[in-house]
Amino acid sequence: IAADCLTSHNAPEKNREVLRGLHDGTLRILYLSPERLLAPDFIERLHHLSLGLIAIDEAHCISQWGHDFRPEYSQLGVLKAKFPETPILALTATADAVTREDIKHRLAIIDAESHIASFDRKNIHYTVAEKVKPYSQLRNYLDDHPRQAGIIYCMSRKRVEKIAEVLVEWGYSAAPYHAGLPAQERLETQQAFLRDEIDIVVATVAFGMGIDKPNVRFVVHYDVPRSIEAYYQETGRAGRDGMPSEAFMLYGISDLSFMRRLIEESEHENKRETDTHKLNCMVGYAEAMVCRRRVLLSYFGEVRREDCKNCDVCGSPPQKYDGTEDAQKLLSCIYRVGQKFGVHHVIDVLRGAKNASLLQLGHDQLSTYGIGKEQSEAHWLSVCRQLIHQGVILQDITARGALRLQEGARAILKGELSLMLASSRSQETVGKKYYKPVYDEVLFEILRQRRKELADDNGVPPFVIFNDATLAELAAQKPQHEMAFLGINGVGQKKLERYGSEFMDVIRHYQAHQAKAQN
Repeated sequence: IAADCLTSHNAPEKNREVLRGLHDGTLRILYLSPERLLAPDFIERLHHLSLGLIAIDEAHCISQWGHDFRPEYSQLGVLKAKFPETPILALTATADAVTREDIKHRLAIIDAESHIASFDRKNIHYTVAEKVKPYSQLRNYLDDHPRQAGIIYCMSRKRVEKIAEVLVEWGYSAAPYHAGLPAQERLETQQAFLRDEIDIVVATVAFGMGIDKPNVRFVVHYDVPRSIEAYYQETGRAGRDGMPSEAFMLYGISDLSFMRRLIEESEHENKRETDTHKLNCMVGYAEAMVCRRRVLLSYFGEVRREDCKNCDVCGSPPQKYDGTEDAQKLLSCIYRVGQKFGVHHVIDVLRGAKNASLLQLGHDQLSTYGIGKEQSEAHWLSVCRQLIHQGVILQDITARGALRLQEGARAILKGELSLMLASSRSQETVGKKYYKPVYDEVLFEILRQRRKELADDNGVPPFVIFNDATLAELAAQKPQHEMAFLGINGVGQKKLERYGSEFMDVIRHYQAHQAKAQN
């Protein structure tokens, strides 16, 4: 496909060559930034072309409700007026219902169809551990994942550099990555990671966009992410080859305090409210006592009725109790306050608080005032979060986090449906692998080494030869002839011709060595 990009990283002659291809029709797809696209002279240039499509990637950046709002993206709304006959396509992996509607509104494509795939990444195992001794916890985790490719996300540049330095001292192949490092150093680190020359990148959120390395086996959040969208996007860089992968997060109260201070420093009230809501949802995920995958999916409006059996909560579930009465009290209170107030106000009413705003509204006169005073605030927060995760309550970000009753609430209130809820459980310092490979791990490593040699000889990243999923199947099936080799996923006729004999020789040699050792 004749595709190219216009970027400041290109040499001037390269950009002139791209523009020539654009105008003479030899170039079919052009990639560029919103800033360059919206420059008046470039818009004028586009008017002389026949545009088939304008595609906007990372479209959550357009919305004020998105986790990574950028003003230059929001200006893309002028495109529909300037090119009314050109289809506009907006794409993102992380947008809830409110964000999706805001994207449509800002791009002036209100009637556009929405195509929503499942948010479920089935091969990722989710774990959250209370941050107690983070260095020890991180080392224990990494010791159980030797020679695996991974990304460790940290909150600050200073912490990135410190963690990377410590990992190297521990004997790990690691490098730092953040926006404050020289561009050439960042590029070299990225290329080394893609080519399996380093195993671990320690990074801020600056690392990730466009990182399509398929064999990332784990993503560690050393600090709590700022939102579920950011967390989902960052953890989604693991396991793109479909093999079992892990997302491990250390959850610390001190990190939350730091992030709340940063949010309060924002000059814009709307941004403060949005960021506070998103951080609170992240806290709800970290403190969840129900299946973590259900929490993630419900945030994006995808209701899952069964537990996933592939997260730490499912692996070590908390005790359950009949929470029907607690749920009825909470739902009734939300109804009595008119479905116009957030979590903390509803809990204040339930617990019979006497703060000024509550008394001024007359909510001390409601029938639900004080009916939950025997339980702690933490208990009611847990009940509320579980009902949100189960889709019984909606937390409306567009109305300052007001709680709304959803389908299913009526049946619970009427006593037609009972509800089991989770009791509080202690956080554990976990870090073990959650899957047992079904292939020969020794042969896998030998094949991996041969792949690296071939990749270096050809000047390409190893996954271009074969991805890890293909190597795993080779290590399991151990094909000895061409037809068997061709039956491996990821192997086509060209790859068979190019690499088949190389890898089958490795397998034959390995099996001969094994047979000799047994005799």
